[in-house]
Amino acid sequence: MQQPVAVFTDTDDLDPEPGARLLTEAGFAVRVAGTRDPDALAEAARDAVALIVGYARIDAALLDRLPGLRILATMSAGYDMVDTAEARRRGLWVANLPDAATEDVAVHALAATLSMVRRLPQADAVVRSGGWNAEFTAQARLPRRASELTLGLVGLGRIARAFATLAAPVFGHVAAHDPHADPAHWPAGIARYDDLAELAAASDVLSLHVPLTPATRGLVDATLLGRLRPGGFLVNVARGELVDPDALVSALDVGRLAGAALDVLPVEPPPADDPLRRHPRVQLSPHSAFLSDTSRRAYVCGPAENVIVWHRTGRPLTPVVDPTRTPVPLEGAAR
Repeated sequence: MQQPVAVFTDTDDLDPEPGARLLTEAGFAVRVAGTRDPDALAEAARDAVALIVGYARIDAALLDRLPGLRILATMSAGYDMVDTAEARRRGLWVANLPDAATEDVAVHALAATLSMVRRLPQADAVVRSGGWNAEFTAQARLPRRASELTLGLVGLGRIARAFATLAAPVFGHVAAHDPHADPAHWPAGIARYDDLAELAAASDVLSLHVPLTPATRGLVDATLLGRLRPGGFLVNVARGELVDPDALVSALDVGRLAGAALDVLPVEPPPADDPLRRHPRVQLSPHSAFLSDTSRRAYVCGPAENVIVWHRTGRPLTPVVDPTRTPVPLEGAAR
């Protein structure tokens, strides 16, 4: 029997070795393409049955060049890099990692939020420039008392629920909008808003936890930002394209928003002249909310396990595209 081939696309900040070792032990020949370039991927995976996907775009044109492919396993909870409709049409499985870094992203979101609310970057800058309490107190904005603030969650999947659990003892109120969540299983202690604009109007902090789809691209625009309470904050640990960057910069410039904590951006890494990269009220991290010593291994071993179980049983552990069933809607994530 011919040895099945599995190929890693781009791995960026991950070490594919632990996942590659699992696949090798399961009888696969493994290649690491280390690229998002479609021509290089087509060559590296020309005889592959499995593709383990980082951020590389997997579209119809690439799939046309991979006739032996049977499964795509993403190294992320999000799977917007895969044309899932095309995969379904071709009878391909697509599997993701729904829970590899739930705790890490939720803790990152809380840390970023509290850093903004308590103005820690500004306090740090005052001390480093030679100032002390008087200079910090003289600033136009003082830290906010978290127990007087409402945290609004856009989406209520695994990460948002974990964030809510962590934040509930700190914030005065936690509320959420998620039209896909079952009202009968809505978590206790989280106010439910059926209208996103109404959630924004009730929130001091708006945190994004939805996948990137045609419907959610540019979801946070000038209109929605204008509904936030004056001096509010935006947190994005999901996907950069959820936010209209020009609208965000404008809201920050005029003081409508006091700050934004962004782990994801529309272009990654951002160019040197990106206004968000240089804005004094923006707190940035390099798409690292998912990252920990534990999750770093899970992100390469998880997709390998999906491929191995599919090969043995005909079905991966966590499918989001099953050629015979409806895909499972999942929240966005930092990776």
